Amino acid sequence: MMRSVYVVDDDDPVRLSLQTLLQHMPGLIVRGFPSGDAFLAAIAPVDRGVVLLDFHMPGATGLDVLRTLHATHDRFATVMLTGRGDVAIAVQAMKAGAFDFLEKPYDPDRLIDVVEAAFSRFEQDSARSAQVESARARIASLSPREREVLLGLIDGRANKVIAHDLDLSPRTVEIYRANMMEKLAVGSLSEALRLAFAAGLVEPA
Repeated sequence: MMRSVYVVDDDDPVRLSLQTLLQHMPGLIVRGFPSGDAFLAAIAPVDRGVVLLDFHMPGATGLDVLRTLHATHDRFATVMLTGRGDVAIAVQAMKAGAFDFLEKPYDPDRLIDVVEAAFSRFEQDSARSAQVESARARIASLSPREREVLLGLIDGRANKVIAHDLDLSPRTVEIYRANMMEKLAVGSLSEALRLAFAAGLVEPA
């Protein structure tokens, strides 16, 4: 599977150097952009990957781009490129959602390690996001009554108690419970509970 890296830096020699280094890593597609504005204008809804982002650029600064990405996209892991000793900038970047930062002049081995780590984190986050969306979609398929039965079970209430609380017969609650389990595609209450946690329906204690 090909992975994408986006190098955003207005310093042509630095940008080309980064692109050349990264192009030697197997399985990477590397694209360069001379400004933050050019990068934001070029990315498509399907694009995802790791962004190496210079802080000091004309037009949209690295921090501007980072904030835009963090607010509107969850498909990018960003590594901020800063000058040596720019601790305040590095802290700003991390607070704004950067995965990490690198000081210029960068160490090639350190750069490769950070890019690999960013991909690992990004792929974990993407998998987690997909699981959450799947869980939410399954929970959303429940009827209001099935959802109420699920919440009752999560609260630890027996079918008879749920039936009393909802003014239903125990048999009707059993039917709702069976339908709920089928729609959620789970075989046990513990699986239904994990799904509810993943979907954010309830908070773990």
